Amino acid sequence: MIRLLYVEDEPNLAKIVSETLSSRQFEVRLVTRGDHAVSAFTEFQPDICVLDVMLPHLDGYEVSKRIRLQDKNIPIIFLTAKNQTEDALDGFSSGGNDYIRKPFSMEELIVRIKNLLVLVNKTPYPDSKQDFIPLGRYLFFQGRQELLLNEKTKRLSHRETELMSMLLENKHEIVLRKNILDKIWGDDSFFNSRNLDVYITKLRDYLKEDEQIQIITLKGVGYRLVD
Repeated sequence: MIRLLYVEDEPNLAKIVSETLSSRQFEVRLVTRGDHAVSAFTEFQPDICVLDVMLPHLDGYEVSKRIRLQDKNIPIIFLTAKNQTEDALDGFSSGGNDYIRKPFSMEELIVRIKNLLVLVNKTPYPDSKQDFIPLGRYLFFQGRQELLLNEKTKRLSHRETELMSMLLENKHEIVLRKNILDKIWGDDSFFNSRNLDVYITKLRDYLKEDEQIQIITLKGVGYRLVD
């Protein structure tokens, strides 16, 4: 069973998250004050930490820094009601591996926990080959052809899924238009090229809720997905 330290001072949310995680075979230690979190970490020795940012007596960033003094490799996820880029950067600079903006769905939280555990080799999850890829605030479920953001699910067409997969497989790198057209449409004819432009516009619209995600056009060359 995976041991999870959860630090949250909002009673209703803490109850919902704790009970849901416990029902999914996590052993959860709930702490409601930041200044109690580090001693709880030392005693409980969790496999992963989920920290709210705004905590009484000691905020989540400082808790993370102190936990990092004990364990440099423990995976840490921040929960934050803030939505500024600077806040996310503060989280990463204080030792966080991932962050989720409130409100969030339990499915998103659980997927991100499992994904992070697999990435740091903390557990050989039997479902670690789950067909999803995190993208900013979204989760992309390739096999289900869906984009998930909080409680909202967007169903993608087969071709939209193929295009999203190709961009994600080469994230932050240029994907040539010709390669996309040859792989997904079968040739780079003028008609198919115009179709590609339409599909890129659709994906941009689907991803517009996260301003950090961009599909950058390199005119006449291709596209680059960044987050």
